[in-house]
Amino acid sequence: MRAGESGPWLAPAKLNLLLRILGRRPDGYHELQTVFQFLDLGDALYFQVTDAPAIVRLSGAAGVAPEQDLVVRAARLLQQETRCRLGVQIRLVKRLPLGGGLGGGSSDAATALAVLNRLWRTGLGAAELARLGLRLGADVPVFLLGRAAWGEGIGERLTPLTLPEPWYLVLRPACEVSTAAVFQDPELTRNSLRITIPDFLAGTQDNDCLAVVRRRYPAVREAFDWLARYARPRLTGTGACVFAAFDSQAAAQAVHAQLPAGISGFVARGCNESALRAQLGAGSGAWT
Repeated sequence: MRAGESGPWLAPAKLNLLLRILGRRPDGYHELQTVFQFLDLGDALYFQVTDAPAIVRLSGAAGVAPEQDLVVRAARLLQQETRCRLGVQIRLVKRLPLGGGLGGGSSDAATALAVLNRLWRTGLGAAELARLGLRLGADVPVFLLGRAAWGEGIGERLTPLTLPEPWYLVLRPACEVSTAAVFQDPELTRNSLRITIPDFLAGTQDNDCLAVVRRRYPAVREAFDWLARYARPRLTGTGACVFAAFDSQAAAQAVHAQLPAGISGFVARGCNESALRAQLGAGSGAWT
């Protein structure tokens, strides 16, 4: 860490343990039901507050221009909404893949909002931060909540859940999935019946995007079918990452050790509380 920097502040990955598409909304988005759980792995951010109001990105995701970077956009949005006269220099250490369905960009944005709200002393509460976060992406509010949750609407109506915290093997196929292309595909299921939290807990854990993603992305299909030899595979979000739960770290690592060439992956623990929430303190600031 450099002199004067605050960090590392964590931006954890998430998994979608369920994704059902109930229909298309008048605003063009889709009505969803989903379940979020965090992983004990993610990106890291460092912030150095400055007296000058400039938002400066010192490092970020490869291939993403600063003006498109959700971290920069989050900082600017908070600064504008609160009329903050301070600025910041930001370093992002990127560990999560782009287009993987792990929520890396949304998590980075949520960390920027929550941490800068503290460092700049802008004083926004949870509801105000969630409102800003939703303007950046549908997944940002759950990273601000920092708790495993049942999500409805476009994923922003959240009900905290207490779930088992297994070890996951997450596979990263050698491709990026376009969420927009998946949701525009004419063969996508858009009329799933609404279910309840007890239905999910009883074992209903399907992903309506899976059939389309398998057809459009052979690398995802290959990883999914390979993982099915050892456990029940699932797709997170629209992918590309697929995952399966294991009872122990050793069991997940044993399968990871057998990964074929062309498929990479990692083992991580499922978490009902995000690492960022733990860092900030569940009873303070953004979390009240």
